[in-house]
Amino acid sequence: MDSLTDSFKNALLSFGADRCGFGDISELPSEPRAGLPVGVCVAVSVPTDIIKGIAELPTREYFDFYTHANALLDSIVTRGAEYLLSAGYTAIAQTRARVGNGEVSLSTLLPHKTVATRAGIGWIGKCALLVTEDRGPMLRLSSILTDAPLVTAQPIDKSRCGDCIACGDACPGGAISGKLWEKGMPRETFFDAVKCRVAARDRSKRGFGGDASICGKCIEVCPYARRIFTTG
Repeated sequence: MDSLTDSFKNALLSFGADRCGFGDISELPSEPRAGLPVGVCVAVSVPTDIIKGIAELPTREYFDFYTHANALLDSIVTRGAEYLLSAGYTAIAQTRARVGNGEVSLSTLLPHKTVATRAGIGWIGKCALLVTEDRGPMLRLSSILTDAPLVTAQPIDKSRCGDCIACGDACPGGAISGKLWEKGMPRETFFDAVKCRVAARDRSKRGFGGDASICGKCIEVCPYARRIFTTG
């Protein structure tokens, strides 16, 4: 790894990231990536105990961590972009203020999880969340767009969920079709975001009285997550 890539990764970790990765996004449409060729994925882990606690309904603890993680990620990518700008490169932090939170359109122009697949962090599960080998979908994500010459990873182009349909069987909204994702596949061909949101808002209200759209059931039942429940 070269000195810039190594030093930048260390900086992101020092800012509070649990993991990060760098991907070549030049093959994606130019406008969503602002014409920049490299995507930086930044992730923070959702604690295992919090996920265990949402087996029945989402909890206040889950919502509070969700809110905390989103703010932390905004801070990390803002500081990360400033780091690259100070080194003479173009960098754009994909904060919520810039890309929104998906509550209106239920999507963003360049999802953080797309950047994550290009950076080799994980793949898109049947639940339309990023899934990783070691944490399953127990991550919150953000990203940075840049022209810095970072060493990029081998991308992940296909799902590794196989025949598993645990998330689909457990989904309260019936939003998950069970189709396997692969690169370039539109989300609506395998996942219904509207059904997900309707169920999530209902479950948030019943779980902790919140006016929010969080559920997490697909995270809690994912075998990649459950296999580490006993180890944290």
